[in-house]
Amino acid sequence: MSNGCHSVPSLLQSAIATHQFIITAEVMPPKGGDPSHMIDMAKQLRGRVHGVNITDGSRAVLRMSSLASAVLLKQVGIEPICQMACRDRNRIALQADLMGAHALGIRNVLALTGDPVKAGDYPKARGVFDLESVRLLRTIATLNQGIDLNDKKLPDGPLNIFAGAAVDPQSASWSGLQTRFERKVEAGAQFFQSQLISDFDRLEKFITQIAAPAQKPILAGIFLLKSAKNAAFLNRNVPGVHIPDDIINRLANAEDPLQEGITIAAEQIKLAKTLCQGVHIMAIRREDLIPEILDRAGVVRVD
Repeated sequence: MSNGCHSVPSLLQSAIATHQFIITAEVMPPKGGDPSHMIDMAKQLRGRVHGVNITDGSRAVLRMSSLASAVLLKQVGIEPICQMACRDRNRIALQADLMGAHALGIRNVLALTGDPVKAGDYPKARGVFDLESVRLLRTIATLNQGIDLNDKKLPDGPLNIFAGAAVDPQSASWSGLQTRFERKVEAGAQFFQSQLISDFDRLEKFITQIAAPAQKPILAGIFLLKSAKNAAFLNRNVPGVHIPDDIINRLANAEDPLQEGITIAAEQIKLAKTLCQGVHIMAIRREDLIPEILDRAGVVRVD
């Protein structure tokens, strides 16, 4: 494939450059060989989001390759954001996959360290972690300059990858959060998608005290809560998440908890619009509800 499209920015990159309010969402790759459900879910997001994240072994659970899944979405006209985790590949494989992603027209990559192997369904597998997210970001920046990690020139041309990173504004360590964020910016992160946000005062403090000088878009993580039980599960099992009692009570007392969850997500998007440049919506197994959430939040189509 020709490298003639090297300078063409991705849809996400263009939207960020023109200071639009950015909407991204997440879909899980299939667990098996049939991608039809993933594609059906992602198609419902066409025209409503600037990019669709494809998870890469999230929670260390086996699923289809994020790169292959991203290509499948691109083939049906959906802008993919290919997540790439360091857990399962060494620096040779990571560079190889980045070259492959570029050749296949994938421009957006979210650089992640990856969840620990013991968290998933193959606890006896060997984690690699040859690199971690900051070093992966540096690797992308180097490849974009036409150089590999051995400081050798790439004879077949540089890459053009638009790199993003994850951030957790609700991290218990404020100094650690600041250091990690600044290192990711220095390493080349062009946008940040946050973990689930439940404390918007904390998000505002992070943006004003840490993120503002970098002038990189922060996309607040919005999670569709389906019930009080769902919210309580997240509180118990996801580090750094504390969904407040008033939200859990709203869900518990609602006649239709799922509809209440949609209302809460829409309210959070409206709040995020006053604080940051975008949102990243996670509606696990109910991605089809994201357009309704956006409608209730008053978010217009992006096309």
